[in-house]
Amino acid sequence: MLEWLKENLLTIAILLVLAAAVFAIVFTMIRSKRKGRSSCGCNCAHCPMSGKCHQNN
Repeated sequence: MLEWLKENLLTIAILLVLAAAVFAIVFTMIRSKRKGRSSCGCNCAHCPMSGKCHQNN
């Protein structure tokens, strides 16, 4: 088992870095959604869904 870990240490490290990056992105998206922020970029003039996400009350 220890030999297998030594042989695949770089692959495991890259996998952990990528998993941490994905987790950070998802966490940021969830936190932004809870605060009411949008991830669309706010160019609603060219967006076919502009009437759905920014409705005027």
